[in-house]
Amino acid sequence: MRNPGLMAHLPNLITLGRLLLVPAIIVAIVQSRWPQAFAIFLLAGVSDAVDGFLAKRLDLRTELGAHLDPLADKALIVSIYVALVVRDVLPPWIMILVASRDAIIVAAIMVSWLMERPVAIRPLWISKINTAAQIAFAAYVLAAKAFGWPLETFFQLAMWSVAGLTGASAFAYLLQWFAHMTGEGTGP
Repeated sequence: MRNPGLMAHLPNLITLGRLLLVPAIIVAIVQSRWPQAFAIFLLAGVSDAVDGFLAKRLDLRTELGAHLDPLADKALIVSIYVALVVRDVLPPWIMILVASRDAIIVAAIMVSWLMERPVAIRPLWISKINTAAQIAFAAYVLAAKAFGWPLETFFQLAMWSVAGLTGASAFAYLLQWFAHMTGEGTGP
């Protein structure tokens, strides 16, 4: 007999599992175990797709899942970028840009709470494109290291694209937040 409570929480448990993969991928990258790092990254990607599918298809969406899923994605992305900088695969400025964007958004939310003007953050189209680009770039770099592909011209183009999208996404969120905080708009 199945436990209906477990099934109701399955997407959230899968998301928690993805969070637990973060230390494993960091260790693999830092130890230059590139095939393992790429495999863990793929497992995390599959888990993201599965938890999203289950939540939507079986109507198992929860408020916890709505917050936990993007947190797991960001923890994975930022951690990978930091580890790739530690291994001298990426220049520090791209990791700083990626991490700073998320820190700025969190700081803006905290300021809005402190000022008793809470703001609801919903993903913007530029943010969705940015997240996809950050993930695709991390996948490309991990695959290149795992399979011995050279990181050349495409690497530079992809990295600068991620930088541009990250900056544009941060700017878009800050504009909406500022409009919300000054009463000049509905905010995000």
